[in-house]
Amino acid sequence: METTRQQKIARQIQRDIAEIFQKEGRDIVRGTLVTVTEVRVSPDFNYAKIYVSIFPFDKAPETMAALDQHNRFIRGELGRRIGTQLRVVPELQFFLDDSLEYIEHLEQAMNPTKANPQQK
Repeated sequence: METTRQQKIARQIQRDIAEIFQKEGRDIVRGTLVTVTEVRVSPDFNYAKIYVSIFPFDKAPETMAALDQHNRFIRGELGRRIGTQLRVVPELQFFLDDSLEYIEHLEQAMNPTKANPQQK
């Protein structure tokens, strides 16, 4: 169970990471839509798990690799934004949230005519 402070810090990190992707991180995400879906912060605020959704889905592996490669840059930018609120900027771990891809797959399975409009 997360404390209220953990939840507040997680929401702030989510907003800040999304802003970093929009402004400073354009070269990192290169033509993909990256959405920060959830952030979970450890009780000591030393670690943050960041769940991202990537569209188009086929670019997910290379985008995740780019996020891992630029982790230090992203953490530095995050530190500039939340440095006054936390003593230590948390270490970032990025995870792929593929729930949207899963939902699309289910929709195609449940409605095969939508997946292939030529069939009627």
